[in-house]
Amino acid sequence: MTSLTSPATAVDPSGTRAKTAAVRQLLAHPLANYYLVLAAGGALVCCGVVMVVSAASVYSQVDGGDPYQVGKRQLLFAASGVVLAFVASKLPPAWLRRLAWPALILSLLMVGLTYSPLAVEVNGNQNWVRLGPVQFQPSEFAKLGFIVWGAQHLALKDKLLKDLRQWLSYVLVSALLIGLVLIHDLGSAAVMAAMFVATLFLAGGPLRLIGLLTVAGGAGLAALLAFKKTSLIIRLVAWLNPDSYQLSYNFQANHGLYALASGGFWGLGLGASRQKWGGLMTTGYTDYILAIIGEELGLAGTLAVIGLFLLLVYAGLNTARRCADPFVRLTATGLTVWFFLQAFINMAVVLRWLPVLGVTLPFVSYGGSSLWATMIGLGLLLGCAKATPEAQACLKDDSGPVPAKITQIFSRREAP
Repeated sequence: MTSLTSPATAVDPSGTRAKTAAVRQLLAHPLANYYLVLAAGGALVCCGVVMVVSAASVYSQVDGGDPYQVGKRQLLFAASGVVLAFVASKLPPAWLRRLAWPALILSLLMVGLTYSPLAVEVNGNQNWVRLGPVQFQPSEFAKLGFIVWGAQHLALKDKLLKDLRQWLSYVLVSALLIGLVLIHDLGSAAVMAAMFVATLFLAGGPLRLIGLLTVAGGAGLAALLAFKKTSLIIRLVAWLNPDSYQLSYNFQANHGLYALASGGFWGLGLGASRQKWGGLMTTGYTDYILAIIGEELGLAGTLAVIGLFLLLVYAGLNTARRCADPFVRLTATGLTVWFFLQAFINMAVVLRWLPVLGVTLPFVSYGGSSLWATMIGLGLLLGCAKATPEAQACLKDDSGPVPAKITQIFSRREAP
């Protein structure tokens, strides 16, 4: 007698298997990564605008009398960033290759301005440049140039990288750019150094070279801390002594933890943050915006933001895996690593896993330089997703509009 639960007669009343198969089929679609990048990046930008309006409302009221003053600027940055992302997504890989060296040279020149009389110091870091009424952070745009140049440089030597000497030029130029950033901006330099090591590893760099460079980088940082008495020492000492309120950087770091702790699972409600009235008034909409998200939207909102970043990383790495062109593959890899590492470092600082570094949360924190640079990067990643062979074949198919092709996956039935 055959059991009612035997495989021959087993049923799936909830349709779980069918739904799982449909999701897998959807993710396997040639343009799935494009839409995942677009959805995750767009959701993060929208979340950022809403949370900046909320987190900066008290500071805006005190500073200028208009509680929406900072929020309006962020909305303007986001709207113009959409245009920049759209333009970047339309750049053909061949054009982007030609921009590699000019992008690197421009990055070096912009970072070099932080050593000129045009440099402006903000929160202990001389990493801003003021040109008339415009003030921007060169290191944010230098990350873009670093990624595009590195992808082009490594792609040209793709077949030769088994020879350790072929990595020398990439290492030396990268060390120069990161070193120039490090003197004035430890946070951006930490992100770029992590990007550099991750790109080396994912591009197939020898492990002995990666280990040697990691040790050399640590020694260089130790030398900087020993011979340059700046806020770097204060940040490190504050991190090692969290109970000492005499150290300025502990004030915002500890209030960031208070915000996260008071939010609970569902949060106090959008706009109901208490820390933006005092401890996080000036940093709650920039580096510590995740703390305000945790306070107002709770653990649920924080996990939702983390989930969007993980979705973006999944789509970015899957795009890189599907790319046949080494340049496009390395560009997608570099951009994805940038978004992930900068988000991770920002979250680690808010959680006090790392000392205060002045790193923004990509797409979410307030700031024109950060938002424009990351949205240009998002546009480039969208272009990479469309440049894969499968996506190109799908786009050339005249059987119907792209959204219709994707929704057909759900409605398609297998023949009996």
